[in-house]
Amino acid sequence: MTLDTDTHHLARSLGEELGRREWHVTAAESCTGGGIAAAITSVAGASNWFEGSVVSYANRIKRDLLTVDGDDLATFGAVSEPVVRQMASGVLALMDAQLAVAVSGVAGPDGGSDEKPVGTVWIAWAHSVGQEPVEIDARRFHFNGDRASVQAQTVAEALRGMLALVRAHPE
Repeated sequence: MTLDTDTHHLARSLGEELGRREWHVTAAESCTGGGIAAAITSVAGASNWFEGSVVSYANRIKRDLLTVDGDDLATFGAVSEPVVRQMASGVLALMDAQLAVAVSGVAGPDGGSDEKPVGTVWIAWAHSVGQEPVEIDARRFHFNGDRASVQAQTVAEALRGMLALVRAHPE
């Protein structure tokens, strides 16, 4: 995967911040298909702070591996706040990490609807440090462009949010 300079810089900065805190990160990816993991592992030394990721493209994987509630999948769909929050919590519990990101969206060119047009993406960031309970923040985004552009924008925003979350916690 070829990354733009800004995305690589975000991944490198994230690694530096995580390394200072001795934190680890993980990801649950749907619409990016492993793009977040690719961005992170493009940084030399990522094995010191990256645990791995789950590409949960199928709802069955979201449900069975990340413990997303099947009723929520049926009611709200995979591209929804409840589902992406559960994906983040599920991957955080699955891995030995303090920080997680989860993404689910409609990258296109097909698959959109009036309610969730192409470019709609939910991103959730979760963290749990020491005895802190898991805290999760989720936001909906509407990205423009073709499939590759929506995926690239999602990866960059996921990294940007993780970096902000790490920086909000003292070293």
